[in-house]
Amino acid sequence: MELKMDANSDMPLRDNVFNALRDAILMGELKPGERLMEIHLANKLGVSRTPIREAIRMLEQEGLAVTIPRKGAQVARMTEKDLLDVLEIRDALDQLAVADACERMTDEHFRELEESVKSFIEVTKTKDVRAIVTADEDFHNLIYEATNNPKLQQITRNLKEQMYRYRYEYVKQDKDYSDLISDHTKIIDGLRRKDVEYVKSVMHEHLQNQVNSVKKVIREQNEDMN
Repeated sequence: MELKMDANSDMPLRDNVFNALRDAILMGELKPGERLMEIHLANKLGVSRTPIREAIRMLEQEGLAVTIPRKGAQVARMTEKDLLDVLEIRDALDQLAVADACERMTDEHFRELEESVKSFIEVTKTKDVRAIVTADEDFHNLIYEATNNPKLQQITRNLKEQMYRYRYEYVKQDKDYSDLISDHTKIIDGLRRKDVEYVKSVMHEHLQNQVNSVKKVIREQNEDMN
């Protein structure tokens, strides 16, 4: 197992440790069900146990780790139930956001969305999964900002942590990202036409593709562990 922290980062040590552990989980260096032993991880990263303990709590908030009584912390296993629960909520929030955004989008909002698509296309060429996930989130965040509903935006931000692993797995499976780029373009087109039902349909299908893709990953992982 290889763990790396960003030696040039000026972020708090806890956050640096968290990013190193999260990357290891998302990239499969730390496997589902593998124990997160504080002493072992501290030795690997050359830090004390305190930032390890704090980072593990942050991983639990994202659904990437769980603490089992008498066993300690371990990498959380992905389940179809968790996947469907999280994305069902996101689907409902997307439908609400689209209805609001269609009525409130300004020329400036559309300009930002167009720039976001260009940035997304460029970042897909790097094959940097984390950067691609961030760029995809940035696009959707612009739609939520256009709703002018701070409460809706806050709820979505809270859900983001629970979605990250599934979004990451989905993006990791894609090869050329043409479907994602096409969906973003369709969403902008529908918003311009204020066609609420069309945009809702595209957003729902966009999310359903994620569900179907990640389901396959979960089933493959379960087969490997049996």
